[in-house]
Amino acid sequence: MVFVATASVPVFLGLFFRSVNNRVQNSLNAEMERFRQSYVTWERTPNRSERDLRKFLTEYLAVQLPGDDNFLIAFIDNQLYKSNPAVLPEVLQPGSPLANRWLHISRPVAGQLDVADPKIGSVLYIAQPLVLRGSIRGVFVAVHTTAGEQAEAFDSVWIFIKVALGVVVISCLLAWFATAQVLAPAKKLAITARSISETDLTQRIPVRGSGEMAELADTFNAMMNRLQDAFMSQRNFINDAGHELRTPITIIQGHLELLSDDPQEQRETLDLVMDELDRMSRLVNDLILLAKAERPDFLRLETIEVRSFIQELFTKAQALADRQWQLHIHGNGRIVGDRQRLTGALINLAQNAAQHTQPDDIIELGSSITRHDVRFWVSDSGEGIALSDQQRIFDRFARATSKVRRSDGSGLGLAIVRAITEAHGGRVELNSTPGVGSTFTLILPLEPPKEKWSV
Repeated sequence: MVFVATASVPVFLGLFFRSVNNRVQNSLNAEMERFRQSYVTWERTPNRSERDLRKFLTEYLAVQLPGDDNFLIAFIDNQLYKSNPAVLPEVLQPGSPLANRWLHISRPVAGQLDVADPKIGSVLYIAQPLVLRGSIRGVFVAVHTTAGEQAEAFDSVWIFIKVALGVVVISCLLAWFATAQVLAPAKKLAITARSISETDLTQRIPVRGSGEMAELADTFNAMMNRLQDAFMSQRNFINDAGHELRTPITIIQGHLELLSDDPQEQRETLDLVMDELDRMSRLVNDLILLAKAERPDFLRLETIEVRSFIQELFTKAQALADRQWQLHIHGNGRIVGDRQRLTGALINLAQNAAQHTQPDDIIELGSSITRHDVRFWVSDSGEGIALSDQQRIFDRFARATSKVRRSDGSGLGLAIVRAITEAHGGRVELNSTPGVGSTFTLILPLEPPKEKWSV
């Protein structure tokens, strides 16, 4: 058994490396296909110049977000024009043998170069000539270095070895010490283990006595508890991500669908869309942190002008649904807070109000500021919330009973609103009367507590 486990390591490692290379190659192919489609679309306009080519490459590289160990490189007239990221490893820099090879291609070329540098590993690339008016004027290259994946592969193999050896050792010990006295409890353990599936991790082994089998059952149950917690954490993370990303996508889609030919409106819409895309990027990164830390209090503080902030929010909220939207602003001033997180909290409240109202209902956004605090509120003339639900709805996955419609979200919106507000040192107040409507108010200090400030 030990021999089999040891002999399988090279096979496992080879398969793993092959899988990594295939995945990287597929990623490169997809990246290059996106570029080719963009280039073909751009090239359809007649009389394109080299200046136009440079502008196209600059704009294309500016909006790309290469992952770790990925590089996008553009050459024009045998010179490096731009790359993303800007800093390149030595093996990819102008003048290197590989870069010189790219400068002399006349057709698309894909290849692989093994490098002695352990920080690079293998270099996988696809190079595409840039043809302008019948002549090759440059080269665009998508590159991926495999050192990171190879390190992960070795880590996985090492874990595989340890797990395999652990399984072998445990199996040998159990076989050695098995007796008639432990066969019956072992059979019960096997029955319980077989009843556990990926959709049902609730089964546990009954623990009786204090012998070795009882200890084994305790260990097994503890392991299942950890597995169940891990699965729940993963599910919660996915729900958080879906809930948070749905709202900015709705805002972008709504404004783009209503986009007119007016240049001023187009510029305003573009600014709004770019702001929402930035917020989506922040959300993805923050959700990864939330999955690890399990607390949404990572603030990036800045000075916020209250009047312009609530006006900007009002513009975004109107794209959520066809309602009678109203804006009320009392007082001017500035606060210190996380603009992106506060935007997410208030848009969540506006989305919640839209889901529980009809087209002829009023949804009001407003703000007021004093010497001590600032208040942001979202008020609606909808169905209201029962008194028995008014505290519970701030819990994760909790929903109030609704006569209008039932949200298809995960029930995380108000929990996230409360977490963001408390991270600023504030609180959320709810004033709701069934049949009349609801008002959610965020009450924030002018500055969060010092321990909330980002370093």
